[in-house]
Amino acid sequence: MLARILRNSYMLDPTKRFTNRVANYLKYRPRYPAQIIPLLEKECGLTKESLIADIGSGTGFLTELFLKNGNRVLGLEPNREMRAAGERLLAQYRNFTSIEATAENTTLAEGCVDFVTAGQAFHWFDRQKARSEFARILKPDGWVVIVWNGYDPERTTLLKGYHEALLRYGTDYRDVHREIEDIEIDKFFAAGEYKIAQFKFQQLFDFEGFQGRTLSASYAPQPGDANFEPMISLLREIFDSNQTDGKVTFDYDTEVYYGRFR
Repeated sequence: MLARILRNSYMLDPTKRFTNRVANYLKYRPRYPAQIIPLLEKECGLTKESLIADIGSGTGFLTELFLKNGNRVLGLEPNREMRAAGERLLAQYRNFTSIEATAENTTLAEGCVDFVTAGQAFHWFDRQKARSEFARILKPDGWVVIVWNGYDPERTTLLKGYHEALLRYGTDYRDVHREIEDIEIDKFFAAGEYKIAQFKFQQLFDFEGFQGRTLSASYAPQPGDANFEPMISLLREIFDSNQTDGKVTFDYDTEVYYGRFR
């Protein structure tokens, strides 16, 4: 099982961590596998009429997956710059509503949504408060779906090098990027009340893309930081030693946790 990268870090307000990373996030972060939709249709009774609250919706990648399915989606995002990027990306969808709110205080009515989703955001939540809030806004038979695009540093030399570069130069990578036991997920859903599905996919990067993917992370030093240039130099070495025809492959494992609260 992949490491659970689900530990809160309070070294910087989570709602502000991506303010200066939006452009790289939009351009280089991975989307989510389309297989998530049929999975939820089969396992959770998702229909086009299901109302979705996507919490920490950011630039709208997971939100768009449901919008393309025909769902009405409420995208909740506290960061102004990320929210604005999501609004631009999703402007074509009439069934999208953008809301400035947090996981702990969604501002939504009680028992109003069929699904609460979170893509690449759950690790920033206060899990106890978020659980209470999700339970409040969900319909009695509603589902919680947590999606995470992760990677295994031991799978390829590229991923191992990427991981080691962030360990060396990341601002707080060791604090944000931390394993927790399955019991943490058990506590959130209540033991035995959730399932896990996994999907594999890849991104193909030239060096600009590989660098941009790195800089999209909240813990990557930015221009002006003393560690920025040394990190970029190391990334170039990692890229050059792993590239084929000027490209490298970044492998992901998408994990989908879906369940109901007791």
